[in-house]
Amino acid sequence: MADELRSQRRSDGIVIEDDWPGYSLDLFSYPAHYSGDLDCVIIPHGVIMDRTERLARNIMDDLGDHDIVVLCVLKGGYQFCADLVDRIKALSRNSNRTIPMRVHFIRLKSYLNDRSTEDLHIVGAEDLSFLAGKNVLIVEAIVGTGKTMKTLLEHVEAFRPKMIKVAGLLVKRLPHNSACLPDYVGFEIPNRFVVGYALDYNEYFRDLNHICVISESGKLKYKI
Repeated sequence: MADELRSQRRSDGIVIEDDWPGYSLDLFSYPAHYSGDLDCVIIPHGVIMDRTERLARNIMDDLGDHDIVVLCVLKGGYQFCADLVDRIKALSRNSNRTIPMRVHFIRLKSYLNDRSTEDLHIVGAEDLSFLAGKNVLIVEAIVGTGKTMKTLLEHVEAFRPKMIKVAGLLVKRLPHNSACLPDYVGFEIPNRFVVGYALDYNEYFRDLNHICVISESGKLKYKI
C-alpha cells in the first residue's frame, strides 16, 4: 500500500526557481530582534495565505462530504494546519459540500541545527488505532529528502486507515525526494534553509509571519 500511495503523489505547487533572490527585508515588517539573522523574504505572508486558500479549495473538491482526521505534524506545521483548517471550515460554511474534521497532533523531530539526522522521534503517534478505517489528511509544513514523510506514512499505514492524503506547504527541490511528494503542495522551493511561519531554527524564528532564508550569521547566533 505504501508504494502505491507514494506513486500517486504529485507536485503541483508554485515553483520558486533556484536563482530567485527573494524579496528585500526592507520591504516588509519583521521582528527587530532578528535583524542581521535573515537573508531575504522568500515567501511573503499574504502569498502564503492565498496559496493556502487554494489548497483548501482543492481539498474540498477531492474530499468534500468525507469525514476526515487531520493529523497535524508539530511543531513546524501548526500554523499552516491552523490556517488550512480555518479555510476549509469557511468553505464548508458556504458550500453544499462539507468536510467534518477532527484534528490530532503528533510531533516529529529529526533536525539538529540545520542538519537532518537519522534519529527520528515520533511523539504522540504511539497508538493511532483510532485511524482504522478513517480518511486521514496529514498536514506538514515542509518536505525535504522525504525520509521523514516516508517513515511517518509507513507508521500511519500500519493502523489501516481507509485513505491517506498529505498536504505540504513547502517541498524542497532535492535530487531524491520525488517518491514522497505530498498530494497537495503549496510551494516548491530551492534547497535553502528557511524559517518563519512556525518553521524554526533551534526553536527560534517561529514568530516570523513570512517565510525567510536564514543568514549564516543567524545560524551561528542560534547554534546549539
